[in-house]
Amino acid sequence: MGAGLGAGLGAGAAARVGVGAGPRGRAGGGARGARGACGAGGGRAAARTAGAAAVEAPPEGGRCLTGLPVEDGSGGVEEHIGYAAPPAGYSGLRGKALRAAADKHKYPTRGEVMAAIPKHCFQRDTARSMMYAGISTALTLGWAALGAAFLPMTWAWAPVWAVHAFVSGTFATGMWVAAHECGHGAFSDNKRLQDVVGYVLHTALCVPYFSWQRSHHVHHLYTNHMEKGETHVPYLADSLHGKGNYSMKNFLGEDAFILVNQVFHLVFGWPAYLISGATGGSEYGMTNHFIPSKPFSDGLFPTDTLKKKVWISAAGVLAVIGALTFASTKVGFLPVFLLYVLPYMATNFWLVLYTWLQHTDVDVPHFSGDEWDWVKGTFMTIDRPYGPVLDFLHHRIGSTHVAHHVAHVIPHYHAKEATEALASAFPHIYLYDDTPIHKALWRISKECVAVHQHDDQYIFHPTDKTF
Repeated sequence: MGAGLGAGLGAGAAARVGVGAGPRGRAGGGARGARGACGAGGGRAAARTAGAAAVEAPPEGGRCLTGLPVEDGSGGVEEHIGYAAPPAGYSGLRGKALRAAADKHKYPTRGEVMAAIPKHCFQRDTARSMMYAGISTALTLGWAALGAAFLPMTWAWAPVWAVHAFVSGTFATGMWVAAHECGHGAFSDNKRLQDVVGYVLHTALCVPYFSWQRSHHVHHLYTNHMEKGETHVPYLADSLHGKGNYSMKNFLGEDAFILVNQVFHLVFGWPAYLISGATGGSEYGMTNHFIPSKPFSDGLFPTDTLKKKVWISAAGVLAVIGALTFASTKVGFLPVFLLYVLPYMATNFWLVLYTWLQHTDVDVPHFSGDEWDWVKGTFMTIDRPYGPVLDFLHHRIGSTHVAHHVAHVIPHYHAKEATEALASAFPHIYLYDDTPIHKALWRISKECVAVHQHDDQYIFHPTDKTF
């Protein structure tokens, strides 16, 4: 992952003047060199491009980061003037996450965040949860039955089967999300029923329920933490993976790199994560969601209880694979491939797409050590517009994900109200990017290559020539 040059940020860096940065500003002012490193002298204004009027820097807390130019407004993002200009340019957030991270006094306490959510949003309704899980399951099985009954399994019908599989996997993602709520304790007050439903649904989709439950809990505990975060932790620019990404982008060119990056993430990303902990935090080593011991690290599963749950999860997935293998010996491989394997890949596509876009963008930073805290990391989550159809089919997993990270025990049918409450109470830190999903995916695939450290933040750089 990395970042690309935004409009108006590359030119004129040498002419930019250091701006006042409040109590957290760096010493020294005046113009910097071609790298556009930030400065914070006695002046409070950042120069626009030649001939433009000076504008006032943020009065409190606004600051720049060492090694990055100061935003002067020439790129049309006036609200970010006086802050560090992101090397990858701006998303639809227009630098909001960077400003929030710089102005640390803006963050509420965890108690204040929880208090902003209406108490009834935490109430679970077992019958209602079962209804939504049942709808997703019925859609998935019904669609598969229609395909098996009416579509010929021949090469001439391959395009139709491709569409059928994608729709089937889209329906099955609703099952995935229902099981996801079970894993979070948002499905029912009946814990035994909750785990049974979650185990059955996830196992049917070859997801190791208890293993994932643990690793996903860690993901929520340490959102956007560079070492302790779990899933979609960006590569460091000077790491082997980071250098490899840059080399591949330089060799392939941007368009081919975008395609390869998307295939790696959306096709192979989920299996790679389960098997080797790909994009997981460095704190845990090379993990495996089926084998919690050597040759893999037990960093995510350190206790005997957790290891036992991993084995139980693995046994379920192994049973499903065995059943599919047995079925293929009776009816042939093709029906199993068309009715299960292809839809399974479509479900993985949605899963990775949601997770990738919820926690990654060109102007959303990551943190390490004492500079990370739960509130700041959690509010680096991004809500996006998926539209009413996907919101219904996938239980609002992408459009209310901030609220989900704030309080993962909130059922999805209360998540919209919780989201509105958080957005109203904390408009300065709540992140919603209205960029159409396909455009956001293109931007992230192109620009989010690897991160480079600037003071206390890790910022995406699109190439190895921007730091």
